[in-house]
Amino acid sequence: MMREKRLSRGTSFSLWLPILMIGFLLILALLLLERWPKLAYGTCAAGAVYLVLSIVYYEYLTRLVNNELYEAGFQQSQLYKSMLKELPVPYVLTTAAGAIVWYNDLFEQMCEGRVNKRNIDQIFPILHKKNFAQPELEKVLELKHRDKDYKVQCQCVKAIETDADVEELEEKTVDEYLQVFYFYDVTELTEYKGMAEKKRLVTGLMYIDNYEEVLENMEDVRQSLLLALVERKVVRYMQTMDAIVKRFEKDKFIFLFQEKNLDQMLEDKFSILDEVRSINAGNEMSLTLSIGVGMNAPTYIGTYESARIAMDMALGRGGDQAVVKNGNSITYYGGKTQKVEKSTRVKARVKAHALREMILTNDTILIMGHKNPDADCIGAAIGVYRMAKTFGKKAYLVIDKNCPAIEPIVSLLEPEDDEKLFLTNEEVLSRKDPRTMLVVVDVNVPGMTECPGLLKTVRNIVVFDHHRQSSETIKNAVLSYVEPYASSTCEMIAEILQYISDKSKLKPVEADAMYSGILVDTDNFVIKAGVRTFEAAAYLRRMGADVTRVRKMFREDKTSYMLRVKVIREAEIFRDEFAISEFHPTDYAGATVVGARAANELLNIQGIRGSFVLTRFPDYIYISARSIDDLNVQVIMEKMGGGGHLTMAAAQVKDMTMEETKQKLKDILTQQLDL
Repeated sequence: MMREKRLSRGTSFSLWLPILMIGFLLILALLLLERWPKLAYGTCAAGAVYLVLSIVYYEYLTRLVNNELYEAGFQQSQLYKSMLKELPVPYVLTTAAGAIVWYNDLFEQMCEGRVNKRNIDQIFPILHKKNFAQPELEKVLELKHRDKDYKVQCQCVKAIETDADVEELEEKTVDEYLQVFYFYDVTELTEYKGMAEKKRLVTGLMYIDNYEEVLENMEDVRQSLLLALVERKVVRYMQTMDAIVKRFEKDKFIFLFQEKNLDQMLEDKFSILDEVRSINAGNEMSLTLSIGVGMNAPTYIGTYESARIAMDMALGRGGDQAVVKNGNSITYYGGKTQKVEKSTRVKARVKAHALREMILTNDTILIMGHKNPDADCIGAAIGVYRMAKTFGKKAYLVIDKNCPAIEPIVSLLEPEDDEKLFLTNEEVLSRKDPRTMLVVVDVNVPGMTECPGLLKTVRNIVVFDHHRQSSETIKNAVLSYVEPYASSTCEMIAEILQYISDKSKLKPVEADAMYSGILVDTDNFVIKAGVRTFEAAAYLRRMGADVTRVRKMFREDKTSYMLRVKVIREAEIFRDEFAISEFHPTDYAGATVVGARAANELLNIQGIRGSFVLTRFPDYIYISARSIDDLNVQVIMEKMGGGGHLTMAAAQVKDMTMEETKQKLKDILTQQLDL
């Protein structure tokens, strides 16, 4: 309701002014009464007449002014109504519950006769009352209607006007408000935005992974021919994308194109990877490419930086694949071949010298692995511990020593001084020494480390790992040495030990620990064992590692052996290519080791390309995945929330039953076969 219009105080005072003059006449009459009585009585009589006339005139003038005000208000309301009716934007007024109260002509045209609906959400379901604006606030929604895009601005207006102050208005219920919706046609703007997005710059980098290894044993003439064939295929492929491509080093290309052409590249899943791999110009080893694509960055420099980060991800995951970084999201393509081992140790020597400088500039060295550490994790940690002790530094292992997989090694370790060798998470987080360095081994995912909080408290972080990188990595590492070609982290640390100092000498028990890490990760030199793997093993043998002692250290007990046999016996063959088995241990400490060994054994079945053992724990399901080299189990485990290597990976699945996890794994394997 509209409140009754009243005259303002200023206007009322102006109308009452003649009446107030009577008071002046009375005062004048009193002053004249003593000397001129007749004149005083006359003044009083005149004042009385003037008073009557003033009152009559006031009543008449008040009605006249009020009529004028009402007439002006009516004309103004008609003007407002006409303006709203002819508003060049569709406009509708509803109650707080969404019932339509009033709308203009354009809204009726937009709805094409559907305005007879009682509620606004019957016409536009997105305009449900739960999406309405709140008092003193507005809300903007987007909807699509009859091939047109609209931006809907929702506002609250008071349905009742009162004289209450602002604080009282804020206490009013929503029933005293109406909802106003303005529909702005943004179809053309959306089209322009889409066109602008399609024309955005996409930057890409393309590296030949194994350039030196492939050309090493080729004749000079064939080398030139091979490189010419590669460049020809790359240029032709990029021409189909309307891209500019330029080789800026002998084994590196950069390319630029518009975003609209990226869909074609994604549809064929970067077929250039297979085309280059199939080139044969007398080369014994196939050439492989790594591609990094950056897009959707605010600046051109940011786009190039995204491409560089994507390339680092591709190389860190083993090469022979493409990585697309779209803003904060990362997508992977390819990764079908095993990473080729590099024969040169230049990188290991450079990393060793850098690590040496960092150890010398810090007083305390903390070494941390991943949760549920294995032989490779503890072996690499012991190798770093020996480096720190070589330079006279304090060193501690932040690793759960109560894990059955490493119990045979931990039981033989003893600290060199009176201080502890192992620290718990609580103990290490309480240390606030600024001259502390953290070395992370056998893991590069923050959430999988033994103590993730330690990564935030320590400034100097070093990472050594042989797993293929995922989108989640340790970002603030001062020194990072991640080599997917390495068989194990122990192999990498063994190489570092040979270059970091002439005085570094392992104890026999430490050499045994590192040697066992290589044995476990290579399945006794069967998986991913290259030339440098045997060279690292030879170095550890010289340091006192005993093969027989290590073998005795990791022999299975009867219970573990029988459980492993049971897991293998109950395995299900899925799609004639995958072996899937369940393991339900009853308080058995070494369940993950049993599952991993069973997965290795299942690969010995003829025709099996991949094996998966699902181990039931109280809070999660642990999956051990193994494969022959033509199946990438890392990609499969990444879809299950894990990661690892091309032929060896794992995952931990939470909030799912065994049947749900098994079905999800089967669905992923089915998709893998359909690619």
